[in-house]
Amino acid sequence: MSDLHPKRLLGKVVVVTGAARGQGAAEAEALTREGARVIATDVEAADGCRRLDVTSDKDWAALAAELKEAYGQVHGLVNNAGITWRARLGDVRPEDLDRVHAVNVTGPLLGIQHLAPLMPPGSAIVNIGSSAALTAHYPVAYTTSKWALRGLSKTAALELGPRGIRVNTVHPGYIDTEMTASAAPAFREANIRETPLGRTGIVDEITPLVVFLLSDDSSFITGTEIPVDGGLTAHGGVKSISDALLTEGGR
Repeated sequence: MSDLHPKRLLGKVVVVTGAARGQGAAEAEALTREGARVIATDVEAADGCRRLDVTSDKDWAALAAELKEAYGQVHGLVNNAGITWRARLGDVRPEDLDRVHAVNVTGPLLGIQHLAPLMPPGSAIVNIGSSAALTAHYPVAYTTSKWALRGLSKTAALELGPRGIRVNTVHPGYIDTEMTASAAPAFREANIRETPLGRTGIVDEITPLVVFLLSDDSSFITGTEIPVDGGLTAHGGVKSISDALLTEGGR
């Protein structure tokens, strides 16, 4: 009997960064279920994860050499690793900006530089952005890093397209993870108020899109940016205005 639900990534080698926990771990698990040979990486020691400092050119070079020897090719890369820093415009220090950008921008750049040469036509890269990349979000180091990642993704899609390699960006909104849980409770409450669906998201609402963008089902999709944010960035800040008018009985 034929398989009615074939595994979409069967036989593909996929690297996921920041995969020790949270969203990265969920992505690695989902990709594995779809048949991929997942190389889960993280800067922290964790079961099932290969250690990788995404800011280290040397670490990326070593990983690429290992993958070339073991598999010959790499078919997918998920640049998921990321950090935040919540200092505002007047307080952020240059060293904070550099540290956040090193992980959130230089990390994906190095991953693309080292792994793209191993990618055959039909391969795909997914960069994990943020709703902060679509708004004037207050943590300036984090926000500017995610805006920069948008530019990197667009450039990579342009440069790698002729080789048949696709590059797309996913922009999560407020997703319940350890990173978001480290913020003040008021941050979570404010996000829910501004989200039309009226709730936070979970990691399993990100993973299906990542699987899709790495699979052949998205073979003519590249250079796109897809928010998964419950409508947070769709209303352009007018939700609070609409809600206020409803409260006052206005139109």
